[in-house]
Amino acid sequence: MKLSIYFVLIVMLLGLNSCSKFLDTKPTDFQTTEDYYDSEENLLKVLAGAYSPLSTASMYGDALWNQIGAGTDEHFRSVASSTTGVWVNNFDYTSVDVNNLWQQCYIGIERANGLIANINIANIDEVKRQAILGEALFLRGYYYFILVSYYGGVPLKTTPTTNVNVISIPRATDREVYAQILTDMTAAEQKVYTTKQISYASRVTKTTVEGILARVCLTMAGYPLLDKSMNAEALKWAKKVRDSGEHTLITDIAGKADGDNTSGYSQLFVNEAQDKYDIREAMWESEQKGNRTDGYISNGRVGNNIGVRFTGTVFADTGYCYGNLRVTERLYKLYANGDTRRDWNCGKFTYDANAKRTYFAANKIYDRNAAKWRRSYETLYPKDKNYTPINFPILRYSDVLLMLAEADNEANGSPSAEAYAAVNMVRRRAYKLPLGAASAVADVPADLGYERFRAMIQDERSRELCFEALRRSDLIRWGIYVTRMKEVAAQFTAYNGTYAYAAIAGNNTDERHLIFPIPSGEISVNRAAIQNTGW
Repeated sequence: MKLSIYFVLIVMLLGLNSCSKFLDTKPTDFQTTEDYYDSEENLLKVLAGAYSPLSTASMYGDALWNQIGAGTDEHFRSVASSTTGVWVNNFDYTSVDVNNLWQQCYIGIERANGLIANINIANIDEVKRQAILGEALFLRGYYYFILVSYYGGVPLKTTPTTNVNVISIPRATDREVYAQILTDMTAAEQKVYTTKQISYASRVTKTTVEGILARVCLTMAGYPLLDKSMNAEALKWAKKVRDSGEHTLITDIAGKADGDNTSGYSQLFVNEAQDKYDIREAMWESEQKGNRTDGYISNGRVGNNIGVRFTGTVFADTGYCYGNLRVTERLYKLYANGDTRRDWNCGKFTYDANAKRTYFAANKIYDRNAAKWRRSYETLYPKDKNYTPINFPILRYSDVLLMLAEADNEANGSPSAEAYAAVNMVRRRAYKLPLGAASAVADVPADLGYERFRAMIQDERSRELCFEALRRSDLIRWGIYVTRMKEVAAQFTAYNGTYAYAAIAGNNTDERHLIFPIPSGEISVNRAAIQNTGW
């Protein structure tokens, strides 16, 4: 049985406060609340704790791109016997994934709340204090953004828990939660460091906050809020990132081309396997570290559950990968010849037991792994069988450019020259062409109009950002999730072969799957929480 967030809070509170009830002197093994926040070093430790839920298996370490993220029009879990779970839209409020995502978000919120409330205890430089405060505010807003995106309105807590008996907290409305998100993130944008001050992507910077604000505003403009005024806000925030001059698309590979890593696009994901940061494009990443023999256990399943399948007994070089995530026909056929993203994202080979490659025939689409992260590029040895040090991207500059183009089209009713320029930069990189030079091969037609440009952006986001835990939310905010899942199910059924079983996700999908149920762990303890319709 999974523990509710309130049990976690009880443990945290007892650890913080209970010793004073039965000890006259303060032992060195325990700390008061003030001790946790009395120095810059301790503030940074608490801040690291507020970041840490992002890297857990319940979030970007696994579930958000695997159990929760699979079963879209991009990829599916290739396990025929897997007929229940979020990935096939056959689950209820007792789902482990539904409960764990909720729990980890509220753990992050509680830690951020504690840091915000106690930020003034330490005697430190004020610029540093405000930067730490800004990150805590942003993280609280981001966890609420995940929650409202998946569950709708949720209980809104903005102060640390001091009484574990107060557990009946009514759900705020979607709009109230979004209002808090905007308040937190806009305040954070004025406080956090810039990329010139932080040279790695595991902490958020000013442009990261702006990019995520663009994502939040685009989400508000779509289903279910349908607040179209937020398109202009999304455009404003995306332009701030672009105009900062701090970001660009990576166009070169590091070292010699090896036949697989042949472009700046693939180099992004090689970097994530090798713990290399290039914040020009990789703006924010969920950080993983270690191989479980070096004292670090903050490592996820990126490259192990997703990647090129290899299950041989000797995996020192290739790395062990279950390869249960396969690409859909729809995704594969979105790519035109010459688009380097296709053969990187849609694995063109598999390994036999001896790590020898077998390349797929052109018509073998469903056999191809979702191969964006590859353990063969890991440089930390020995490689653990199941856990990897590969980071996961939460925000990339190419995403910001595509959001800018989308918001421009939505806000103005047709795409401007700026919208075309933004999307064409992304496409030129995909074809290994100069970013600033017009291309008849890569550039989109210049006369698309609102509807065709909108459809093009929806496809381009899939080509560029597939498997990055964005697609489900994108399809929902565009209002096409149910119909698209039915279309993909029809493709699987028409295939009528080994993978016809994968139609199950689309066949199970209906309107109630636009939102998750409030999890059983919350319903069982919070009597003020009302279940979502249909669950």
